Amino acid sequence: MFGKSRQAYYKAFNYTTQEAFREELVLDLVAKIRRKSKTSRWGVRKLYFLLQPDLELLGIKMGRDKLFELLGAHGLLVSKRKRKFFTTQSHHWLRKHQNMVNNLVVSRPNQLWVSDITYVQLNSMPYYIYLITDAYSQKVVGWNITLDLKAESALQALKVALKSQKDLPSFSLMHHSDRGIQYCSYEYTGLLEKHRVWISMTKPASPQENAIAERMNGILKEEWLVDLEKLNVTNVKTCIGQIIMIYNEIRPHEGLGNITPTQVHDKGFLRHEAERVIGKRYQWKKKAEPVTDRLTNSNAIGPNDYSLASCSSAELASASSWYCKLE
Repeated sequence: MFGKSRQAYYKAFNYTTQEAFREELVLDLVAKIRRKSKTSRWGVRKLYFLLQPDLELLGIKMGRDKLFELLGAHGLLVSKRKRKFFTTQSHHWLRKHQNMVNNLVVSRPNQLWVSDITYVQLNSMPYYIYLITDAYSQKVVGWNITLDLKAESALQALKVALKSQKDLPSFSLMHHSDRGIQYCSYEYTGLLEKHRVWISMTKPASPQENAIAERMNGILKEEWLVDLEKLNVTNVKTCIGQIIMIYNEIRPHEGLGNITPTQVHDKGFLRHEAERVIGKRYQWKKKAEPVTDRLTNSNAIGPNDYSLASCSSAELASASSWYCKLE
């Protein structure tokens, strides 16, 4: 038939049928993952990693490019959306703190928290989500959702974060944010000072200086909130709480070596063999050998840009975790 043997014809027919069946299985697995994660906006890289155990169990061999083609053919790829709301108002008279995190090496949980505000339009109303994220583990340690941009709403997220991380040593933690009026308010900065937390803020119109928080906003919006805006949500706070739980405890993070923020933050898992250096752009470098003797020259500074050579022993102890050397 058509220059092909009967055996070749049925072999090709069976292969095509089996391939279609395998693709249907993969699509069903993708749908299952998206239902469990409550989002249709996890991309190919994340899905490919999560699919591996099931694909191995079923004996299906499929590469990432093939998965990309399969999802594209069925209209299941993720599209981007445009920004609609602005949440930062930094033109005010309240005190604005300096940026103290440039070139900071983040090496442990609860060393640096980053804060920001994002939004979601639910039931035709704009809700504002206040997030506090640990820079090392990328875990959301505090959050709040309201219909306003008041300082009290941001303060509530900070209270949740401080309550969840008990017994923080004095001056072992730095809080970094933009210069929004919520974060500069007397109540917010007063609570940070009461708990002996260093305060750092970005320069004007410099969102790249708060890139970790901006990235967290992007993940939340792109992977969950786009779908959420299409639904009629009855209990908004419970819904957002479930999403943050999935982000912290289920969603694999490529930047963490495909483990979860909770594993890194609470269970002692290490990120990977590279260290994160905070700056205008993320810089990655191999970890150096631990330094046993701290330099005492005049270029050695602490968090408040003063020479460590002139510090008391108590000040040196509180500043030890922030030690750096100006180039």
